[in-house]
Amino acid sequence: MSLENIAYVLGALTAGGGTMGYVRTGSVPSIAAGVTVGLLYGLGGYRIQNRQPYGVELTLLASIVLGGSSIPRAIRLRKPVPTVLSVISVFGLYTFGNAFRKTL
Repeated sequence: MSLENIAYVLGALTAGGGTMGYVRTGSVPSIAAGVTVGLLYGLGGYRIQNRQPYGVELTLLASIVLGGSSIPRAIRLRKPVPTVLSVISVFGLYTFGNAFRKTL
């Protein structure tokens, strides 16, 4: 699977998850964070697809932001949603971190 497809899938998952969090609980922070991180993934995927600069960096930033917010909550709360978000962020960190490392 190509990097841009991975970015698009992660963007759809995070934006869709934030939207579902808003629909289920009315949580404005859920939709704001989910859509923002999803847009970062989507924009990064678009830039990777069109061979524009900073595509991998944007997707790596999205993974860092997602991980920074979800990993501590997953450790503290041990609930399914933060745990799944943590797994998504670690996958993104690994995938886009390796892609960034190859550009150095």
